[in-house]
Amino acid sequence: MNIQSEIEFFSDLAVVDKARFIVRLIIEVCEEAKLGAGDGNDTSQLKFAAEMNQRLARFGYQLLSEDSARPPDDVLIRMLLATRADKNSERIIQNAYRRVLTSFESFDTTVLLNAH
Repeated sequence: MNIQSEIEFFSDLAVVDKARFIVRLIIEVCEEAKLGAGDGNDTSQLKFAAEMNQRLARFGYQLLSEDSARPPDDVLIRMLLATRADKNSERIIQNAYRRVLTSFESFDTTVLLNAH
């Protein structure tokens, strides 16, 4: 997976679509972690998935609240797609990210209800 092209893809999304992407990724990380590695390290995988989902949820919240302290898009994507020493953790993120990417549709005309 080319990290630079993934950064460009994510950066080009509208704010609402970025939030939708992050929420889908949180769901897929949970699903992938539940599958388990089958090598007895399921506890460490679940801890890793919980940590990643906490970071993703925080990013999504900062994104939607227009928090200026939010990390740039490239930092998030590099955190997600960087090579890891723990290959099971890397597999969780890579598989989850790939599933979201292949099924994600951007809605350029997204309408927010109760928008102020």
